[in-house]
Amino acid sequence: MNSTRIIIGCGYVGQYLAHAEMAADHSVNGFATHADKAQQLSQQGIDCGVLNLDDANTVAPNLKQRVVHYHVPPPSSGRVDLRVSTFINLIDKQPLPKRIVLISTTGVYGHVPSGYNTDGRWVTEAFPTNPQSDRARCRLSAEQQFSTWCQHNHVELVVLRVPGIYGPGRTPEARLSKPVVCKEEAPFSNRIHVHDLVNACARAASIESPLPLYNVSDGQPSTMTEYFNAVADHAHLPRPKSISLEQAKSELSPAMLSYLSESRRIDNTLMREHLGVRLRFPDLASGLADCFKQQDSHH
Repeated sequence: MNSTRIIIGCGYVGQYLAHAEMAADHSVNGFATHADKAQQLSQQGIDCGVLNLDDANTVAPNLKQRVVHYHVPPPSSGRVDLRVSTFINLIDKQPLPKRIVLISTTGVYGHVPSGYNTDGRWVTEAFPTNPQSDRARCRLSAEQQFSTWCQHNHVELVVLRVPGIYGPGRTPEARLSKPVVCKEEAPFSNRIHVHDLVNACARAASIESPLPLYNVSDGQPSTMTEYFNAVADHAHLPRPKSISLEQAKSELSPAMLSYLSESRRIDNTLMREHLGVRLRFPDLASGLADCFKQQDSHH
């Protein structure tokens, strides 16, 4: 593979990825949405420019025969990812990249009925998509737009479907003051530590013959309630108050309720066996211990 990596949307995950790719002797060009973020990344030694996909006059980067990591989140409203549309229009007349690695979401699978949970059925990449929220519909639209464009232009596309991302400085202490649904009624959710996600992104960029799609997850789904309780314990804070699902309908935010309306257990077999990702943090206990060890050392 060519040794230049382009990171479009170089944010929380992108900055870790940039350092990992540079440590593997690849040259990296990052692009942030805003100039202040680009400057901050440049101070970390990351070659970073500005690419604002909400701005019609933004200039296309040189992607010739390079591997592009696309990390730009979708717009906050609507069901079509117009930022991807802008990006594709931007690069359509340019020399083509070799491969695009797209971060998507496991939210595109939607709700997997509880019958599947009880009979041990796990969600693999073969599972049909059925997004329930506009944000997940936007992510699926991004997958479809890239897929059509890449097929037409003979560019390799690798889609990583990613669940909740946590890591140093990215744990939900602020959320602990609000109630959670009691463990018996809470749905399954899935997570990945940022360092393991970065490893998956780097592998997807370099592997010789990638599959078009991988689920990325630590393979240890738990309820969101268990997650918040574990964060509270690691942060030495009181656990959040537990309420019934019925009470939650009047007490929790629409965004939180949309998460609670979905339940799934993500199978990460292909990520481990085909993509070759060896998890540094295969469960929440090891992952949170790392987050809080690093955070404690910053205080």
